[in-house]
Amino acid sequence: MKKFNLNKEQYVILIRIIVSLILFIAVFTVDKIIDLATVINTSNGWILPFFLYLIIYLLIGYDVLYRALRNIFHGQIFDENFLMCIATLGAFGLAIYGGVSGKGTEGFDEACAVLLFYQIGEFFQDYATDKSRKSISLLMNIRPDYANLMKDGKIEKVEPNEVKTGDIVLVYPGEKIPLDGVIVKGNSVLDTKDLTGESLPKDVFEGDEVISGYINMTSQIEVEVKKEFYNSTVNKILNLVENASAKKAKAENFITKFAKYYTPVVVFVALALAVVPSLITGEWSVWVYRALSFLVVSCPCALVISIPLSFFAGIGAASGYGILIKGSNYLEKLNKAKIFVFDKTGTLTKGNFKVSEVCPEERREEILKFASIAENNSNHPIAKSIIGCYGKKTDSGYSITEISGLGISASNGKSVIYCGNEKLMKEKNINYAEHKGAGTVVYVAKDNEFIGSILICDELKSEAREVISEIKNMGCKSVMLTGDNEAVANNVALQIGIDEYKSSLLPDNKVEEMEKIIAKKNKEDIVCFVGDGINDAPVLMRSDIGIAMGGVGSDAAIEAADIVLMKDNLKGISVAKRIARKTMKIVFENIWFSIIIKLAILILSAVGLANMWVAVFGDVGVAFIAILNAMRVNSKYKINKKAIKYNQ
Repeated sequence: MKKFNLNKEQYVILIRIIVSLILFIAVFTVDKIIDLATVINTSNGWILPFFLYLIIYLLIGYDVLYRALRNIFHGQIFDENFLMCIATLGAFGLAIYGGVSGKGTEGFDEACAVLLFYQIGEFFQDYATDKSRKSISLLMNIRPDYANLMKDGKIEKVEPNEVKTGDIVLVYPGEKIPLDGVIVKGNSVLDTKDLTGESLPKDVFEGDEVISGYINMTSQIEVEVKKEFYNSTVNKILNLVENASAKKAKAENFITKFAKYYTPVVVFVALALAVVPSLITGEWSVWVYRALSFLVVSCPCALVISIPLSFFAGIGAASGYGILIKGSNYLEKLNKAKIFVFDKTGTLTKGNFKVSEVCPEERREEILKFASIAENNSNHPIAKSIIGCYGKKTDSGYSITEISGLGISASNGKSVIYCGNEKLMKEKNINYAEHKGAGTVVYVAKDNEFIGSILICDELKSEAREVISEIKNMGCKSVMLTGDNEAVANNVALQIGIDEYKSSLLPDNKVEEMEKIIAKKNKEDIVCFVGDGINDAPVLMRSDIGIAMGGVGSDAAIEAADIVLMKDNLKGISVAKRIARKTMKIVFENIWFSIIIKLAILILSAVGLANMWVAVFGDVGVAFIAILNAMRVNSKYKINKKAIKYNQ
């Protein structure tokens, strides 16, 4: 049973089912061959098959009887347990009546079969739910059990929620980092895959930020706590996962309401079917039997079980790819998403600047050298990109002066280096060659002589073009909103194939643009905004669905977004969209399949063309097929390296 990863309770239930099935087959076979009611040659011959089938009935169905009785005392009468009990006990009653009156004991076997196959269906439902839950519960492994608090030269093992901001915790190899913080002593390698899905370990050093839930692999480190446990990344993720099932989709809410009213209606219809024709024809056993068959097939198990299970499986499948979906309602909405609006920096781009061009190329080394001298003391991302590109030590004998809004001058008493924008060149009356590239241009001059220019660009994510293409193939429109200038925005849009873009936007302008997009869209269309979750919280919340990139460590992402991509990879959008499509496809397949089959068998049962065996299929068989269909959601979604294609 380990192969199927059954828990102890499932194992016990499976043994009950197997033993009951073996006994049922044995008794049923003997009964059909020799007719057990004739073994005892008296008018009470029906007692032998009654007791044999009763043993099987109680073995397989005692918990159903208990739940039905318990629910009645709690005011929850009309549920599937109640329907199963009424139908099966009624079948037993008819069989006893038939035995006493000499008309035959038809009904004992059918009553046992109903409960037996009902329990098989329940077992597979539980197994399917557990399989989906395990996909989600993998994330629950990130919860830290304790923290090694360093206090007064001693180490005390405490609950993570007892640690305060500013405390130092010691993390040994093999332990989880209990809280968000900064390494103050030691270097190590961290396993981050439980949070990010990234299989490669991460090297960390003193001064690096670390996230709760990461696993320390090689060396002990000391971490200064920056967030208390209630505010830590791991706790917010756990709360998100635990509360995901609270937000139900419209289809799920409909089924819940449908079952609430549907069940009592069919009970009264079955009662009418048993009584009214019997009063007219006098054939009480015939019409009561039809009514019991009607009750069995009318049980809404297939809908009540398979629809929530489909959504649960979808959320579980997504979590296996590091995609946190806050509720099944967002899964339903994502299926209808037609417009994807992207932030640029940190979403379509890596958010780190890179030297993309040096002009003139023949003076590349010289230009980078003088620019690195001028930018040597700066922590600005552009300065770091220039220094990193040069990659050599620079002369430190220069006096650096920042020229506000223009750039930097560096002087060593003999010569002066100017490094900055075109305004700086004009300010110093330096005749320069304008650079037409899309990005940030840094001009370099020495002693009032122009040397060259450096083009700095925000590096595009490698998967950006593929994902935008995939979104288009799904029939969706892509829009980019950015604070960068027209030239940069146009360049990015052309490179990755964005349909529309708006440039030079402030954060409040992005919300205004989102309002315009929502106002223009078709009523049934859903608008998704994809941002990095740091400064995009307002527009994330305004969109129909907010999708946050790189959610690990970003409070705003977890709180403001509806879907969080824990691994900072745009391909998660395509995966999530495909999971949503497959989930909703299966939901509607199950709804229509269940309704059509049940209606057909209900009619056949009412007119006497279907016996209780057919009714068993109409209930348990349909539910079983619907559950197996729902399990298909939680399948593998393989990503092709060259094209984003997933197995469905």
